[in-house]
Amino acid sequence: MMGAAYALGAFLIWGGFPVFFKLLDQVPALEVLGHRIVWSMVFMGLLLLFLGRWRAVGETLANRRLVLTLGLSALMISTNWLVFIWAVNEGRILETSLGYFISPLVSVVLGVVFLKESMRPWQWIAVFLAVIGVVILVAQAGQLPWVSLVLALSFAFYGLIRKVAKVDAFTGLFVETLIVAPLALVFLVYLVIDGSGSFTNLGLDGLLILSGVITALPLILYVQGAKRLRLSTIGLIMYITPTSHFALAVFVYGEPFTTAHLICFAFIWTGLAIYTFDASRALSD
Repeated sequence: MMGAAYALGAFLIWGGFPVFFKLLDQVPALEVLGHRIVWSMVFMGLLLLFLGRWRAVGETLANRRLVLTLGLSALMISTNWLVFIWAVNEGRILETSLGYFISPLVSVVLGVVFLKESMRPWQWIAVFLAVIGVVILVAQAGQLPWVSLVLALSFAFYGLIRKVAKVDAFTGLFVETLIVAPLALVFLVYLVIDGSGSFTNLGLDGLLILSGVITALPLILYVQGAKRLRLSTIGLIMYITPTSHFALAVFVYGEPFTTAHLICFAFIWTGLAIYTFDASRALSD
């Protein structure tokens, strides 16, 4: 019961991210990213100190190969965060929803390519349906849904890299943010000196600091939930996040939902239903 509560909390928080970052839509996406990185590092550092895990941090930093691996994962997740923040600010939340619906299927393909995992026939069908959906959207809209594709690819590659990196979730996130924090800090200091930064705005300071907390909090809940639940259960609950993004985009923020979008999402939802059913059946065998 507690495992489901933890996982549900994590995916609900992730699902509500568009609402939070909409509050910061007057702040440039790159500046929000800088604060998100820095305050995530601070929060995770304090958490690791409280948990007494600094030894794990030292061991990780002493492993040059692991640091390089986490540097690559930091690049992937930073790209994901930046594109997501920009998309929310630009009123393109529907595209973020599409990206996170596609991401699990992209992860399956990456597993085949890089980890030599095998795909069952129904999984190939699920991926094929998703590809058809995206192709239809491109044909109808006349442009590539690059936001969706970047989010899907960056998050899937991030998951792949973290899968092979021998480090726990908390230490990994701290080191990832530690690696990119110097660049973020230099950029934020420059904005302060230049007078163009938003951190001196009392109404935004708390939200910018909170961006670090809400980045780390769902990860903590997710890790606790994943320890207690079957993978198939986690796979079902995770669709709360893109479904929430979809509902917010269409019903709250009034983003246009065209016939092309409907057809595209229908193919992807069908593919995900097949993928989820097949994964659940495989785990029960």
